[in-house]
Amino acid sequence: MKITGAQAIIESLLAEGVDLVFGYPGGAILPTYDALFESKERIRHVLVRHEQGAAIAAEGYAKSSGRTGVCIATSGPGATNLVTGIADAMLDSVPLVCITGQVASSLIGTDAFQEADIVGITIPITKWNIQVSRAEDIPNAIAKAFYYAKDGRPGPVLVDITKDAQAGMMEFTEYAKYVPRGKKSTQHKHSDMQFIEIADLLNNAKRPLILAGNGVGIANAEEELVKLAEKATIPVACTLHGLHSFPSNHEYFVGLLGMHGNYAPNILTNEADVILAIGMRFDDRVTGNLARYAKQAKIIHVDIDFAEINKNVRSHMHVQADAKYAISHILRFVQSNNHKEWHHRFKHLHDQEYEQVIKAELSHKGDMIRMPQAMDLVSRKTKGEAIVVPDVGQNQMVAMRYYKFQKPKSHISSGGLGTMGFALPAAIGAKMANPDREVICVAGDGGIQMNIQELGVILQEKLPVKILLLNNNYLGMVRQWQEMFYEERYSFVDLVSPDFVALANAYGIKARKVTSPDELEEAVDEMLASKEAYFLEVVVEKREKVFPMIPAGSAVDEIRLS
Repeated sequence: MKITGAQAIIESLLAEGVDLVFGYPGGAILPTYDALFESKERIRHVLVRHEQGAAIAAEGYAKSSGRTGVCIATSGPGATNLVTGIADAMLDSVPLVCITGQVASSLIGTDAFQEADIVGITIPITKWNIQVSRAEDIPNAIAKAFYYAKDGRPGPVLVDITKDAQAGMMEFTEYAKYVPRGKKSTQHKHSDMQFIEIADLLNNAKRPLILAGNGVGIANAEEELVKLAEKATIPVACTLHGLHSFPSNHEYFVGLLGMHGNYAPNILTNEADVILAIGMRFDDRVTGNLARYAKQAKIIHVDIDFAEINKNVRSHMHVQADAKYAISHILRFVQSNNHKEWHHRFKHLHDQEYEQVIKAELSHKGDMIRMPQAMDLVSRKTKGEAIVVPDVGQNQMVAMRYYKFQKPKSHISSGGLGTMGFALPAAIGAKMANPDREVICVAGDGGIQMNIQELGVILQEKLPVKILLLNNNYLGMVRQWQEMFYEERYSFVDLVSPDFVALANAYGIKARKVTSPDELEEAVDEMLASKEAYFLEVVVEKREKVFPMIPAGSAVDEIRLS
């Protein structure tokens, strides 16, 4: 049948199982929006208020569902507004298909109105991108896009389609999903002997440690990880993105790695004799000073991306494979074990952190609310079963440390890029992917204002997202660094903010502000009981700091409790 290129876009999306897209219309993408109008019963379109919101909402959708997120924008500023979200998805291995309109092919290179070389701009931050200038090439381009977004290590791809390609006619027969010819995969080509050797290292280790990263959740390997830890009695520490991959209440969970992680796993990384690192890339926030990172340990690195092997940390053995495949094979050969003394070492250090930091924060008596008190309360009230979407900054570190995640795909956060403004649009995407789960956006007064216009989506789509604003009237994390390392020279971190309750009310969202510890529990109960969206502003201690902390340039075992 004869259809337009724009209609071919829609048919291609439907063939890939897409039923939800995030976007914002404009001149160069109008033919596609016209085709969307015809198909609005089959594909739900969410009108964001800024294209960055489209990319990040698609991330929230993808991270919380395991599916590929889709966003659409027009040419020029519409396309360039996607860039931060695309870069965020690239660093955090999130599968996104970004479709952008482009000026007519005859105008490319003329500096036409709203022309930008989005293909050139996004080459470093996409797995694959392409510009399409003929209608008949559209289905194959989109098929490739969906393949590359999920193949191997997931990530974002971009398809830029000229306006004349969208408007042009083509013969559409049957959509064919992309299967590369003659692809030689190095994945899942490992002998039993390799896994026997890995199991042998673990079986003979006195102080083994598992480091679980983002790849565990991407591979849906949470159950296998629990079985491995239980069979071999190995402590499990998690990266920021690995937090929801292992239950926080499990006896072998020893905490969060990294700059503001838990005391015990950071200290004992530099005492472990064998480290099994699964689906994590040894980024600088986890390793601290690389010259002094785990030099005593034999490191076994499992990662689907060969480029990550030996990139930052030299491994003793490595397996290029997804986490589910690797853990399943290690499980075949690993033996039951006992590491009581090693576990006791973790408990001893955890008790130190609990007494000096956690207990002190949670039992603090004063006129002001502490951020950990608010997060701990939310964690207990939701039994650790909500999807929590923190922003970037102190609120993010507190959410990671004090929310006790019990379910997979429950912690949706910006890790590698550290994108302030992430939480609100990502929470929208997560809620649309998981309408039956509680979704809580946790933000600071700085980050919330970077994409606060997306409250309009909550209004228009009637989404019951809960927003917890931890307001200290500061750019808190920057202020903490200035206080600790810049002799309290507070350079441009003081925030004068709007009346958030009035602002939320203007978007038709129920809202409340609390300033006293005595009000907190009742307010949290009210927020969680609401069947509609709710905005809870919690005014917290202005000069609060987040500890523990590994100072920049320090080793992981130089983590400070105060």
